[in-house]
Amino acid sequence: MQKVFNVLSVAAFTMSAGMVIGTVTLYTRIPSITKHYMSELKLELTKLVTDMTPGQIDDVMPELPPATGPAIETPKLPF
Repeated sequence: MQKVFNVLSVAAFTMSAGMVIGTVTLYTRIPSITKHYMSELKLELTKLVTDMTPGQIDDVMPELPPATGPAIETPKLPF
């Protein structure tokens, strides 16, 4: 019976140590994992917006005038 308890205690210690090591490993890699997924998300959104925006927007937009009109005089304030 003592051998069974010893095996169970070794198994429990191994599982606990594995969970601690896994937690520490995951905790230290969270910033890099988050950065990786954010860069993928930005790339995907950029592609999606680029595909949604037609390429002929510049053809539809009117040209800017080469010159502007005269300056507008502002009314003089009484004080």
